[in-house]
Amino acid sequence: MSSINARSYEASAPRKVAFLGLGVMGLPMAGHLARAGHDVTVYNRSAQKAQAWISEFGGRSAPTPREAAQGAEIVFSCVGNDEDLRSVVLGADGAFAGMKAGATYVDHTTASASVARELHEITKQKSLKFIDAPVSGGQAGAVNGMLTVMCGGDAVEFAAVSDVIAVMARAVTLVGPVGAGQLAKMVNQICIAGLVQGLSEGIAFGQAAGLDMKQVLNVINKGAAQSWQMENRGETMVDDKFDFGFAVDWMRKDLSLVMDESRRNGARVPVTALVDQFYADVQKMGGSRWDTSSLIKRLK
Repeated sequence: MSSINARSYEASAPRKVAFLGLGVMGLPMAGHLARAGHDVTVYNRSAQKAQAWISEFGGRSAPTPREAAQGAEIVFSCVGNDEDLRSVVLGADGAFAGMKAGATYVDHTTASASVARELHEITKQKSLKFIDAPVSGGQAGAVNGMLTVMCGGDAVEFAAVSDVIAVMARAVTLVGPVGAGQLAKMVNQICIAGLVQGLSEGIAFGQAAGLDMKQVLNVINKGAAQSWQMENRGETMVDDKFDFGFAVDWMRKDLSLVMDESRRNGARVPVTALVDQFYADVQKMGGSRWDTSSLIKRLK
């Protein structure tokens, strides 16, 4: 079975690119780049995973980020957090050491706005370009090439690479200067946290009241309560199924970025702070790897 689902790609000139990080998101994202006709070199900490990717999609792998980045016009990454990102770009074996002048680094990691700005300053000194480009849509969006990509960077530099990013996405939008992509992703996670908690309470309330909640969700999903979470997670929440999707551990990581940024900018996010603690409860229940819709487990 293929790691990605078939889709059509807009015609664009083939580019020599690198992709660093072949996790649940990065592997299919890099796959779409290869299927769209780009010349892809991959790097992953586990060489075995890189070799498996090559077996499916072709291309090449490299033993270090620096070697993967050599000669590439665009270097993409999708890793775990700020420190993971620094580890693949900085130092003698980091991607920045291998990139040629004028090349662009596009980071799809959900990380802090501050690390995006930090790395942008370093790339300017090296005559490189930097775009922070976190994604929304989860593993399914990555597999289907239907991610939403929120980008921060220079408009001209963004325009030069947006067609390549688009082979992995249904929407690619420049939302501001470097760091703005990460801030937009934080807004996304704030909204999701509140939605999932509200959906959890609604389902738990309806079940306590003796309603057929699948029927009720089908009804209210046609009205003002409609949401992606309701449409894609409502029935599995009713069925008490959470062994899939975006893990609670990752959501807590993302919400910690929100809380750190809110302390810097003075924004008040009381509901988000509360839901973050609810996710901590789910972790204590053994749900670290459950889907984020598992918030409802606290209410049963």
